[in-house]
Amino acid sequence: MPLQNRVTPFGEIVALPQRGLFTGNRGIIHDPATKTLLTKRWSSKAWLICVCEYKGRRRAVMGGRSWTELFFLDEAVALAAGHRPCFFCRREAAEGFRASWAAARGEAPPLAGVMDAVLHAERVARRRKRVHPIAGPLAALPDGAVVARGTEAFTLRGGLAYRWTVEGYAAPQHLASADGLLTPPSTVGALSAGYKPVFHPTLENCGPAAIVDCGLPEVEA
Repeated sequence: MPLQNRVTPFGEIVALPQRGLFTGNRGIIHDPATKTLLTKRWSSKAWLICVCEYKGRRRAVMGGRSWTELFFLDEAVALAAGHRPCFFCRREAAEGFRASWAAARGEAPPLAGVMDAVLHAERVARRRKRVHPIAGPLAALPDGAVVARGTEAFTLRGGLAYRWTVEGYAAPQHLASADGLLTPPSTVGALSAGYKPVFHPTLENCGPAAIVDCGLPEVEA
């Protein structure tokens, strides 16, 4: 039985067997004795996107009173949920994200805490995921932006929309409209200014879903 630690583009944390490219966290939100989530869904405004394995180290998932390991299909999904690259294990990506954030705003590169505060206001409202209006045509949104149509989420890339599923991305389609934007506006700005997220192979291949093993023991992840 999979643990409740997979994150959807809507920011929900669910239990499903999907294996993803990235882990990450929102602080400590689990009970290590039962490996189940607490009622809260974050304990920190620093919502991070981390690599699954760092310098050969592997973590016992939900095994201690450390941060709660969450998993994302790919970076586009993690960004849509409101996370950002980690400055510890993904330093180069984090610096690139910060530089693109600053370029989009015409400001000096901000401290991580400043970005976290802005993202927190953009990702949640009354403890629920914020869905933002789409100001222009979908074609104007950058690659990696994720939009919602009803209860479904679509990652945009190259003028096509890829529907997120529990198995990976479905075959691409043309999407004429959407109900709203899941990716926080400031992150959309960073994407527009040049930040390139890592996409899951099912988006690249457009074929049968290939669940990627991120190197953690299946029984624990």
